[in-house]
Amino acid sequence: MDASREPKRIVKPPMSFGKRKWPKIKKKIVFILFFMHFFCIFAPFQVNLGAISICFALYNITGLFGLTISYHRNLTHKSFVLPKWLEYLFAYCGVHSFQGDPIYWVSTHRYHHQYVDTPKDPHSPIKGFWYSHLTWYLHKRDRSVNEMIPRRRKWENATDLEKQTFYRFLHKTYIYHPIALAVILYSIGGAPFLIWGMCVRIVVGLHATFLVNSVSHMWGKKPWKTNDLSRNNWWISFLVFGEGWHNNHHAFEYSARLGIEWWQYDPGWYVIRFLEAIGVATHVKLPSQTHMQKLAKD
Repeated sequence: MDASREPKRIVKPPMSFGKRKWPKIKKKIVFILFFMHFFCIFAPFQVNLGAISICFALYNITGLFGLTISYHRNLTHKSFVLPKWLEYLFAYCGVHSFQGDPIYWVSTHRYHHQYVDTPKDPHSPIKGFWYSHLTWYLHKRDRSVNEMIPRRRKWENATDLEKQTFYRFLHKTYIYHPIALAVILYSIGGAPFLIWGMCVRIVVGLHATFLVNSVSHMWGKKPWKTNDLSRNNWWISFLVFGEGWHNNHHAFEYSARLGIEWWQYDPGWYVIRFLEAIGVATHVKLPSQTHMQKLAKD
């Protein structure tokens, strides 16, 4: 890959909402996210040990097992193989992160890698910090690949999931699963469980994940020669289970391990390595020394 073709680093990206002409928005998503953020205001007044515990537990279950291990490394990049029952279990955990069903999430992320940091990228900071961080998630028409592809071909890059009954079921019934979880939490622990187990957890999880889209394509270290704006950020890895080593990921997108150096904190890899050690995870992919030497900066 020719490093000379690398796009220029964004020095002063647009930071204001007002600098972009807002297209049509997804009103239902805006409505739900607004009220989730709004109810977080009451979190300090609806707090107890049980509520904080359920928030922490669900954040790890949905974020680590659902998004990082399942949606990202297993389903999107096929970095390793799991038995179907465990693949489906982890994917179902991801549904409760409120970041979309597996078909939607995988399709969007594959388009991100295909058109990374170009106008067709579903979430690139070349359109501004806030666009890459949040507003891309709210737009109906943003001139990205999500808009340009006809609806009947929308998921053509995720047909491996679309062919499976389980993922089609989650795609069609997606919204009902978080609602069911909210009802269960409220019935068990009342308002504290609902606010901390749903609103606080989801809001923190969304913004933590979206930091990868925004910050990790604008600021940080770039040890590998990739034809994009991806950067490594150690502190983001602590929020999203190793996903902050984003330049590592774009250099070796097939790798199950994102924290390539021994000191790079990567809980997602630790779990995958454990599953491999006990014979559950197979065909685990890692970058070869030859590939690493080819992309390493002098």
